[in-house]
Amino acid sequence: MAERLLVVNADDFGLSEGVNRGIEAAHVAGVVTSASLMVNLPSFEDAVARAPRLPTLGIGLHFNLTAGAPVAPPRAVASLVDRRSGAFASLPRLVLRALAGRIRPAHVAAECAAQLGRLRAAGLTPTHFDGHRHVHALPGVWAPAVATARAAGIRMVRVPVEPPPLGPAGLRLALLAASWRVAARDGRPPGAVRVRGLALRGTRTFATQLLRLLDRLPSGTIELVVHPGYADGGLVRWDVYTGGRERELAALLSPEVRDRITRGDFVLRHFGQL
Repeated sequence: MAERLLVVNADDFGLSEGVNRGIEAAHVAGVVTSASLMVNLPSFEDAVARAPRLPTLGIGLHFNLTAGAPVAPPRAVASLVDRRSGAFASLPRLVLRALAGRIRPAHVAAECAAQLGRLRAAGLTPTHFDGHRHVHALPGVWAPAVATARAAGIRMVRVPVEPPPLGPAGLRLALLAASWRVAARDGRPPGAVRVRGLALRGTRTFATQLLRLLDRLPSGTIELVVHPGYADGGLVRWDVYTGGRERELAALLSPEVRDRITRGDFVLRHFGQL
């Protein structure tokens, strides 16, 4: 059988201390190998403090344009923020601006460089690049964000496309894939790997569906995207996906899933090892 390399990447490192604790627990259990870090929220410092005791965890940038305030001065990224508050525009507003061509590439590049700079200033070397709520796949965002990441030496960029299932999750993924294809003009960046797990977010049968997905993974290199965490007050402030994170964490820590991932069918890696 051909070799199967598996990167189990936890999104939203830095979103809240509860999410950080969940990601750390899943990594220590030998399941999560990689995490995408948000640098502009209060729990960023907590995530950075955990990093030295997690030397085998690959850490990349979870480019954020929808929660909190920008790292760059708001005036330098005006097309990305609310004019009154100086904080990022909501996701619906960001999408509307993207579709209307009202996002300035220079603003995206400036904020991307600022977020990467904060990550490096914390002593971390990013292994990969992706986007919170997949904002990096939007028209007007993809090209300058990817160019900035590449210029910073980041080779691995997530292409958030996977075969969509039937139902609402499938529709959401189909729209996401269509957005990326418009933004990237169907051009996959060199080194992009196949992505799985996006459709599992929010499902109440996460463990069952994850085991089924693992049984069907093809050969080659796959990124499995997960969102483990403990629901705490910090999480509720920034995100609506709360209880589902605890279901994901419970599944990842379960003997069945741990055995399935670690029993030798997959070679576990983070992006810095590819």
